[in-house]
Formats: sequence, C-alpha cells, structure tokens
Amino acid sequence: MNIQRTFFILLLFASQLSFAQQNSQAPNVILIITDDQGYGDLAVNGNPHINTPAIDAFAAESVRFTNFYVSPVCAPTRASLMTGRYSLRTGVRDTYNGGAMMASSEITIAELLKSNNYKTGIFGKWHLGDNYPMRPSDQGFDESLIHLSGGMGQVGDFTTYYQGDRSYFDPVLWHNNEQESYVGYCSDIFAAEAIKFIEKNKDTPFFTYLAFNAPHTPLQVPDEYYQKYMDVDPSAGFGTDEKPFYPMSEKDKEDARKVYAMVENIDDNLKKLFQKLEDLGIEKNTIVIFMTDNGPQQQRYVAGLKGRKGSVFQGGVKAPFFIRYPEGFSGNKEVTNLSAHLDVLPTLADLCGFELPKDRKIDGQSMVPLINGENTSINDRSYFTYWTRKYPELYQNISIQKAGWKLVGNTEYNSESEKFNLYNLYEDPYELNNLSSKNSSKAKELKSEMDALYLELINEKNQKNPPLIHVGSTAENPIFLNRNDAAGERGIWAQEDVFGYWNVKVEPGVYDIRVKFIKPVPPQGRMTIETSNYANIAIDKSSEDVDIFEMKGVSLQATEGQLLPFYEVDGQRYFPFWVELEKK
Repeated sequence: MNIQRTFFILLLFASQLSFAQQNSQAPNVILIITDDQGYGDLAVNGNPHINTPAIDAFAAESVRFTNFYVSPVCAPTRASLMTGRYSLRTGVRDTYNGGAMMASSEITIAELLKSNNYKTGIFGKWHLGDNYPMRPSDQGFDESLIHLSGGMGQVGDFTTYYQGDRSYFDPVLWHNNEQESYVGYCSDIFAAEAIKFIEKNKDTPFFTYLAFNAPHTPLQVPDEYYQKYMDVDPSAGFGTDEKPFYPMSEKDKEDARKVYAMVENIDDNLKKLFQKLEDLGIEKNTIVIFMTDNGPQQQRYVAGLKGRKGSVFQGGVKAPFFIRYPEGFSGNKEVTNLSAHLDVLPTLADLCGFELPKDRKIDGQSMVPLINGENTSINDRSYFTYWTRKYPELYQNISIQKAGWKLVGNTEYNSESEKFNLYNLYEDPYELNNLSSKNSSKAKELKSEMDALYLELINEKNQKNPPLIHVGSTAENPIFLNRNDAAGERGIWAQEDVFGYWNVKVEPGVYDIRVKFIKPVPPQGRMTIETSNYANIAIDKSSEDVDIFEMKGVSLQATEGQLLPFYEVDGQRYFPFWVELEKK
C-alpha cells in the first residue's frame, strides 16, 4: 500500500474521533449510477416514451443539478467520482487498453467513509482495475459484488463473455473476489444484493454504491419489459419546439426500445430500494444520489443536445444529478450552477463530516453551498474534459467551459484558437453557433487555460508511471490477467494477431501458468512468457488444436514492467484471452 495513503488513513483514526462516533445519527449514503443512460433517458427530462415513475418521483423530492457534467466515457467518470480528481491524475485514461486501472495510492469515498466507521459495499460496475491492488476490496469496500472490466459480455469479463446474448442473465459474478453463480437478470441481482446489504447494516452508517451496468450494451432485457416498448416509435413527437432532434436509423429505434426497457427495469428496482428505506425507517437520514456516467451510446432523444457517448459536446457529458437528504436540506428545487462528478466526494465530506486528503489536489468543490443557496466561488470555476482512445491527443475531442462559455477542439495539435469552436451555452445550449471568430479574445483566454491544464494532467505521476498489477501477491493468488487491462496496440480487444502485454509487478518465485485463447489455436507452436529481459518458452507437443496451454514450474524473476505472452505457430502469433498465474 502507498505509504502516503496509509499514513493519511491512519491519521484519520489517530487524530480525532470519527464523525460517526461523535454523532450516532451520521447519515447513510447511497450512490446510484447507471451506465450509458443519457440525459434524455428519463421522463422527468422530457422523454414521453420512457416510463420512470420512481426516478421521477425521487427527482421531485431532490435537489436537481441541471448543469451537471461527467466524462464522455465510463472509467474516467468513475475515477473522478470516487476521488474528486480529474481521472488523468489517478492513472485512468481509457476504458480499456490498460488505461482503466486506478492507482492504488488514490483515496476513495469508500476509504474515507470506512475510516469513519461506515460499512461500505459496491454492487455492479467498478471498472477501475480488476486485480490487486486496484479492486474494490483494495480501495475501501467491505462488500463487493461486481462484474469485471467495462461491461458484462465484454472480452475482459471472461466469466460472462461466452454466454453471448445471455450474458446479462444467470451470470457468474465476483463476490468478494471469488467467482459465484447467480440466478436472474443482472440489474435485479445487483439491486437485490444492495438491499440485503442495507438491511444488514441498517443500525450503523453505511455507504452503498449501486452501479448498474445497464443500459450499456449488449442490450439485453427481460422480455416482459421489452414487450412494453416493442411498438413504440422512439423518434415520434419531437422537432416541434426549439430543441434539435437528430435523425434515428431503424437500428437506433430498436436499440432505444431495448434501452428504455432496461431503464424501466432499473426504475422498478429503485422503487424497491426506496421502499426498503421507508420500511426500515431510515429514509430521512439517508443521502441518496442518482446520476449517470455519460451520454447515450446510440442516437436517440437527448433533450436537443449535440453528441453522445464519447463526445465532449453536451450530449456526451451532461448528465442528470439528483440528491436527496431529508434531514439535511429541503428538496424539490433546481441548481443551475456548473457542477461535476468531481464534486461528489467534497460534497459527501461536508455532509458526512470527514476530512479531505491534504496531500493531493482535489479538483472538485462541495455542492453544499449551492444546495443552501449561498453565493460561492464555485460560480467562477472551469471544467475540462476530453476523450480519445488510449491517451489524450492534443486538440482532438477536447473542451473546457467556464461562466457559460465553452471551447471545443476537434483540430490539429498546433492549431490556434480560431480553429476551435466557441459556444455561449447561456444563449446557445445546443451548441449550434460557433463564435470563435466573433469573440477571439474569449477563445484565446479559454485555450490558454486548456493548454495549461492539459499539460498539468498529462504530466501527472500516475500517467508517467502507470499503475501495476501485482503478480504473486498473497492478496490475489492465483491471478487472472484479462483483456480489458492489457496494453499494447490502440483498440486491443478480441483480436488474435495483436501486440499486447500487461504492466505488472512480479514477485519472484515458481509459477504454474495457464494461457487461454479466444478460440483454439493450432498445435505444435511455441508459447512464450516474456518478462523484462527474461523469456520462458514452451513447445506444444499435442496433435490437436488447444484453447488452453499450460506451463508448470515456471521461474519468474522480480520485475516491474511488461508481462508479454504470445503463442506462435507457422509464422502466426496469437495473443491470449486471459493468463492465469499461480505462485507455488
């Protein structure tokens, strides 16, 4: 464990009684986040085709932040949410390519609350590292029920990958780091287990992180929900007001029907959760947050916003955010100030009474003054975001906004400010009118701030020295290295002939190694396990195609660097689906 991080957490124990100890009424915290649910995928945000009565009613009781922003894609949003820091500071720069691993030195909401006597549980999607020391259990969670990688059915989530169009049903999940089979639909399972955790810990402060993987692809939903939408035209009824509506293909329409069905299923599960809080008599002293992680992956209603998931335009980064805490503040009001996922940790620090880490930069600001209607310097803040695969690419899909102005770059690395798009969001919330030539001074001002922050973030230590998976640790032995955390070529996914490796810290010793391929490979090939300047090579002596290759008694030296495995036969290379290493 990082020494600074350990010292900070111990200091919290030694320096003062925790807030929970001082106040028996310390609030519970439930943080709900859905996956790829866009700003327009709620009835409360003007969508007439979707049925979300529980969330709509919750929103009506909450403080609604109507100018709230996230990152354009999954893992960066989750890193910022957990730490209050721009994701690049944490080591997270991608959704795969080895870039969805958060440095173990980061301090999470779960760790801070746990240090104040909270019970902590995660149910659903983590997506910040699947191996020690980056798993939820390594980052402050007492209870953990998750799938691997960025989504069920993806190559990184190898326990559901081969289930195909049934990957969301009857899945093998990871319960406290062990594989366990479940019966039912994934969203139902995650919600039910979160409710059990709440029941179990109702008499002590708890933090429940309910991170639905729906409505992320693959778009799978129980038929009873799909039947409600099978005859809906998701494109009907729009374009009659000032909001733009972007055309939908027939595939977009069918995808929207499935997404709406998946969201209604989430709504039904949240109804059960909200009812449980009432039944237990703890709803008034429970902070409940509902938000989403980025814009929609497919084209559909987004309340007129331009762009979708992956884009820094509003449709990719503007998200709903509702917070309810009956004993802490009154609800049913809107806050229009700029706010972001970065602000959740500082806000909970204010509401729950824990201290923020002082040994690192926290980019977020508490939203409590905004909730209380106070004037605050938060009005003068800026918000930066970007998205390109693997690493940030200068001036590609990059933006900064401040005081209603937003500068967007989709241009070359050496471009001047006139090549950017400048919008006045107060007057043009749909980003239709580029003002960079009419207001060049504002464009230059924002570009200067963008440049400075970009250089600061890409030079963070966790970017220059990416997080390492620990191989051979007693905390995880055996260990499975999966495709989501493999680095190498851009866009490494399910390909066979692709250059890839894992960034690792290897404990010296003798290992048994199993290598799994996506599909059987030809016999009589050479299997190479390469670490640093040392290679172990074995010859396949079988006469039939194999999908798992075993190497026993392999001596590995201590190293920090690349673990590069590949199988080669007849000039063809095959990169593994996963690699299992067990230290003997």
